[in-house]
Amino acid sequence: MNAQTHSPIVELRQYTLHSGQRDTLIELFDREFVETQEAVGMQVIGQFRNLDDPDQFVWLRGFNDMSARAQSLNAFYSGPIWKAHRDVANATMIDSDNVLLLRLVHPTSGFSLTHEPRPPSGSTTTRAGFVIATIYYFDKPVKPDFISYFENTMQPAFIETGASILAYFVTEDSPNTFPALPVREGENVFVWFAGFREAEAYERHVAGLAESKLWKDEISKSLKRRLKRKPEILRLSPTTRSRLTGRV
Repeated sequence: MNAQTHSPIVELRQYTLHSGQRDTLIELFDREFVETQEAVGMQVIGQFRNLDDPDQFVWLRGFNDMSARAQSLNAFYSGPIWKAHRDVANATMIDSDNVLLLRLVHPTSGFSLTHEPRPPSGSTTTRAGFVIATIYYFDKPVKPDFISYFENTMQPAFIETGASILAYFVTEDSPNTFPALPVREGENVFVWFAGFREAEAYERHVAGLAESKLWKDEISKSLKRRLKRKPEILRLSPTTRSRLTGRV
């Protein structure tokens, strides 16, 4: 497993912000919190605007394992950069506790970021690309039969209608190794990420699924039987310095 291309443990973090504060946080984050987190062993995978909520900032960071997570988070949040900027960052936020702690389904199901160079600090280039995060909720831990169904039946249907499958994960249910930052307890999720060149490509994908006999007659009905509630879908636009953009 190559730690430079994907992380076995990933946090999916959804922050609810005060009205009008998202760009303030993104500017601060992209300037101060990218290299400084990676310097203590974390991988900042991607930062995004949620296109369906103007006051939500979504980001992903990864770790080699749960022990490394504890060490890296302690180093960053007790360090000088966070202490210097935490008041400004926290002032933008209403809630930062919507966090799913995830692990790879298997060693090849993680993000590959070798094709996504990160623009330098201070860059203002608009990033092309579009990412969809889909969260499936289950009553119990995700079973191997669903993973097999996703890989062998669902994934080909998604690819056929234009999606690039970027990664997929299940809940990491070991104890939170850094309790100062809460995570959502008691969740059983399967989370998959798809990439597109632009938002219009995603709309074509959705339209293609709607016309797919396999989707209508088999997959959608199977999901309704298996899931405890409707899937949560996040439509994500990458920030200037997000490594993950959805373009492959």
